Amino acid sequence: MRRSTVVAVCGHESDGGRAVRDLLDPGVSCVSGGRELFRRVRASRTRGEDVCVVPMTLGRDPELVADAARTLLGLTPEERAGTVLAEPFGTAEHLVGWLRAAATRVPEDRALLVTAPSGDPFADADLFRIARLVRQYGRHRTVEVALTGGDPDPAEGVRRCRALGAERVVLLPAAWAAPPVPDPGHCERGGPLLTAPATAGVLDARVGDAWHRHERHADDGLSRGLTAAHGHGHSHSHGPGDDGHGHAPDGHGHAPDGHGPDSHSHGPGGPGRGHVHGHGPGPGHIHGPGHAHGPDAGGRANGAPGVPASAPATPTAARTSSVSHALPPSRSLR
Repeated sequence: MRRSTVVAVCGHESDGGRAVRDLLDPGVSCVSGGRELFRRVRASRTRGEDVCVVPMTLGRDPELVADAARTLLGLTPEERAGTVLAEPFGTAEHLVGWLRAAATRVPEDRALLVTAPSGDPFADADLFRIARLVRQYGRHRTVEVALTGGDPDPAEGVRRCRALGAERVVLLPAAWAAPPVPDPGHCERGGPLLTAPATAGVLDARVGDAWHRHERHADDGLSRGLTAAHGHGHSHSHGPGDDGHGHAPDGHGHAPDGHGPDSHSHGPGGPGRGHVHGHGPGPGHIHGPGHAHGPDAGGRANGAPGVPASAPATPTAARTSSVSHALPPSRSLR
């Protein structure tokens, strides 16, 4: 593997990096996003070091990836020439697997309380989906969710588990940061989600893959990173006859007729049903099952499993809506 400085960029899942530092090798720089990331990468490049940036999300913070990509775009061409952005440390699917493995170490008669720091409403909602999958394919009858700094908080989560008949509750962290035990008489920690050796193994794999793509395909990961949050947020549909806007070639940029840059599904039929619509000027084209848009879509297909399609919008509503559905950004680049 190519020798380089590894920079782990961290967000709310790790309390800005404080919860993950003890799991990382001392040679790995651990920073928050924005200016701290920019300064650390620039300093390393000034010393002539190649740099690989790894977003340390476990799958619930795609904006961390997009924010890192936007930050790295601020480097000079010479600095970017030796800098790559790796794939995120984990995805939601990885997180389900890691939680299921952790759950196997918990006695069957315990209730599981899946905990994580609160993020935006969509990240919080996704934690409920993840917990449901852990219960569906596990052996524990009671699996609940608690959000540190959110609702329900860990204390409320323990009360819910107790109300459902659980004598003991195990806190199962779905993040790098674990909450304090709210009721030691009835609950206990379930241990870290990943050990230090496991964390190092995954990190090495992400770094190796990033340099492989760079050397074989001249891919620095920035284009893919910029679209990482594309499917995260409010959705809207392209109903029949909707001629309100087209799609830019770099993903899903919308013409200025009322729609923000959020993700969406395309008309009736749902996953697996091809359909025709125009993307900006020029003739329409046919989409097959689970298609992605634009050369930088990064493999994020519409109609992906686990992401329900939005209800079809009426043509009138699609043409007349002038309300932006974009959430205010959770981070500032400056």
